[in-house]
Amino acid sequence: MPKNKGKGGKNRKRGKNEADDEKRELVFKEDGQEYAQVLRMLGNGRCEAMCIDGAKRLCHIRGKMHKKVWIAAGDVILVALRDYQDEKADVILKYMPDEARLLKAYGELPESTRLNEGVAGGLDDEDVGEGNDYIDFAEDEIDNI
Repeated sequence: MPKNKGKGGKNRKRGKNEADDEKRELVFKEDGQEYAQVLRMLGNGRCEAMCIDGAKRLCHIRGKMHKKVWIAAGDVILVALRDYQDEKADVILKYMPDEARLLKAYGELPESTRLNEGVAGGLDDEDVGEGNDYIDFAEDEIDNI
């Protein structure tokens, strides 16, 4: 019979509760880093993000964050740019929604950045109005019925 040499199974890993989310210091970007907003998740620890400098990059979630910090579309992240590959970057930090609002208030993020938790570039209240073609089309279809 083999001896158990490990320190526990999946339940030990599941029970680990790291309480570092409460009131951490706001981290600003440094040289070789950039703010980005996640456009979509690709799987296998990768995501597609639109950086603040205007470039769309394929981002790799580093191992320390993988399966511990959940990243979704629309989240604001800090990425480390690669010297040898401009179209790829590494995710090093995910900002909480209140931290992202603070970054926007400090002027680190541009005013055009939408911080609605969810899909980046989703509809806001001001996007839905009288001049919207979709709503006009729907009203025409109702009249034809």
